[in-house]
Amino acid sequence: MVSLKDISKACGVSVATVSKALNDHSDISQETKKHVREVAEKLGYRPNAAAQALKTNKTKNIGVLFVDEANSGLTHDYFNHVLDSFKRTAEENGYDITFINSGNKRLNNMSYLSHAIYRGFDGIVIACVDFSDPQVDELIKSEIPVVTIDHLFYNRTAIMSDNVNGINELATYVYEQGHRKIAYIHGKESGMESSVTKSRLSSFYKTLQDLGVEIPDEYVPAVPYRDTDAAYEATNKLLDLKDPPTCIFYPDDFAAFGGINAIRKKGLRIPEDVSVVGYDGIELARKISPILTTMVQDTEQIGSVAASKLIDLINNPKGTIVEQVVVKGNIERGESVARLASN
Repeated sequence: MVSLKDISKACGVSVATVSKALNDHSDISQETKKHVREVAEKLGYRPNAAAQALKTNKTKNIGVLFVDEANSGLTHDYFNHVLDSFKRTAEENGYDITFINSGNKRLNNMSYLSHAIYRGFDGIVIACVDFSDPQVDELIKSEIPVVTIDHLFYNRTAIMSDNVNGINELATYVYEQGHRKIAYIHGKESGMESSVTKSRLSSFYKTLQDLGVEIPDEYVPAVPYRDTDAAYEATNKLLDLKDPPTCIFYPDDFAAFGGINAIRKKGLRIPEDVSVVGYDGIELARKISPILTTMVQDTEQIGSVAASKLIDLINNPKGTIVEQVVVKGNIERGESVARLASN
């Protein structure tokens, strides 16, 4: 293993100078720092993580709290891409990431906070959890730097997709295509209603109210996110109504696949007989026929910004502003919404 002494010999400077250069001390010239770092890299020097942690009180490790009740894990299309972007940005800044929880079994029955302390995480990103869980509440209220994704929680930095404008754009587009009988099978979660659900549902009602479109209560059922079976059943009920909708919104693209199956099972065509709208913009939605009309979320930006904001909190906890960052998506008009004669 290469030591600081080995580097000092190769550079012709003292061990103290090597240490200061590698730790970016201000009393060492940039030229010396550059030389020392180049030699250290050439020799294959790697700092001892445990020693570094003791010295800086940082482990360079970030915890990821991801609890998916549907047990889809990292096959969850949306969060998979968000967390992949988060991971790449964190690693580019010298951080490793470790999952606090996978599935429903906690490590040795530890609470999330206990696990975080045990692992010595410098900070935590929280995505896809039941925010009403007391264990999550305990973690959020702790002193550990935290960034949440797609949920506003207490006085914590949150990275949000632009759900209000996303639904507004989709609903306005469907209206402009001549649809007036528009249903929304919206998402629901266990525990408290999420910020995502509230924002999308409110935006759906407001947009269509502003356009003069009435939405019957039976047009707005709720199903769990990413649940194709529940979306299938809800779609059947909508289509069996005396006055069924001409267009159906779904909580996410994956759930929309269940709706598509129900529509086709009844011998109806998409979009000629029933139009379909998803949300998220997962890759598979752009591979099916007809291509799904949806809102493509900028998962790359959401994940990258979440990592950057969390690292800022870790490195400068007193000088970093707690904020809510909204990331805009882009509408994919696709082929699943028919153009009707305006009423």
